[in-house]
Amino acid sequence: MKRTFILALSLAGTAALFGQDPQYTKDGSLVMPKDYREWIFLSSGLGMTYGPAGQTDAAGNPRFDNVFVNPSAYKAFLKNGTWPDKTVLILEIRRSESKLSINTGGRVQTELAAIEANVKDTARFPGGWAFFGFQGSSNEAKLIPTSEGCYSCHGQKGAVDSTFVQFYPTLREIAKKKGTFKSTE
Repeated sequence: MKRTFILALSLAGTAALFGQDPQYTKDGSLVMPKDYREWIFLSSGLGMTYGPAGQTDAAGNPRFDNVFVNPSAYKAFLKNGTWPDKTVLILEIRRSESKLSINTGGRVQTELAAIEANVKDTARFPGGWAFFGFQGSSNEAKLIPTSEGCYSCHGQKGAVDSTFVQFYPTLREIAKKKGTFKSTE
């Protein structure tokens, strides 16, 4: 009995630390996961153009997209080649510069331009997935309406479960081996 209780407490603590199920406010806004930068880093793209936040700045500098996923979803993907319910993907968009400090040719990431989230919550959202956009320094994001292009683009062009796994080199081959990868070319 004592071992079972200790194991249950240990598992509950691990879920709280690593599970990172999406959290919502009473009005349905998504709460920013405070530790998302400690999650699994999937990929970084330069100059990706999925929408206004990903385009270049006024000086023509392309932006970096950094993608993070909650650890429990990543572990499930490794086993099954698909995303489990309660997956949270964070898209962190950062400005870039060249000729910064000693750098004379390449690009480095600089300040934050935007943060977006893609959440799989089948009990809450028709179709299972929803998009959220964080504005400024707010720690809460409003649901992006399903009429926006992100929904149709992800549905048509997402390689696995309406997500862009084709851009995540560490997961692309896993999805192909598991038979969950959909060619989008």
